[in-house]
Amino acid sequence: MIRKLLRRLTTGPEFPAIAPDSPFVAVGDIHGRADLLKRFLDMGQTYPVICVGDYVDRGDESAEVLQLLQQRPDINCLSGNHEEMMLDFLKNPEKAGPRWLRYGGLQTLASFGVAGVSDTSVGTALISARDALEEAMGPELITWLNNLPTRWQSGNVAVVHAGADPARSISGQNIKALHWGHPDFSSSRRKDGLWIIHGHTIVEDPIVRRGRIAIDTGAYATGRLTAVLVEHGKTTFQTITQ
Repeated sequence: MIRKLLRRLTTGPEFPAIAPDSPFVAVGDIHGRADLLKRFLDMGQTYPVICVGDYVDRGDESAEVLQLLQQRPDINCLSGNHEEMMLDFLKNPEKAGPRWLRYGGLQTLASFGVAGVSDTSVGTALISARDALEEAMGPELITWLNNLPTRWQSGNVAVVHAGADPARSISGQNIKALHWGHPDFSSSRRKDGLWIIHGHTIVEDPIVRRGRIAIDTGAYATGRLTAVLVEHGKTTFQTITQ
């Protein structure tokens, strides 16, 4: 089922109208919901598609999500904090493993057929799991993940994973702010008139507020994946459900 909601943006004098160079679609956090991603892809898209990151963890089909997206070079995939944690695990499993496994890494390992660890595993168990994951993923997928960009921009609209430092230009952001958010993001208005579309923080319904558009509707838990068509002066939300 796909539900659409059109919101014309009435911004008032304090914030300029949303104005991409051309229309595009942004997709919220997928988190291992290959079924919802397939449904979205089956719709066919007239406009460029940008995914905000967090393709893995928590949902049960992370491997399939990554493989589907890797095979679609026409889709602009950004990195999120969960891709960061996964790559950190591949680099240093003993240090990064416990945190990643607590935040959904166990489901990702299972989707690649890797077993034998829990969220309390340490030492050689984590190293063995890393080795098995690396083999299951293969070098091409790992390279693809490592090369994902952290932001995408069209006109006065930027798409990122978690948010941005409102005091810095979009090109001057650090990865921590883009992947994990910034404490001033939701409370301070940007002075450069740039709209920020983001995921990371789950909302019941998409939110449009003072230059920020939140589109993570918790697909792994709610069965609702949200996409937004962005055009000059308006947004149209699509909710893809089971």
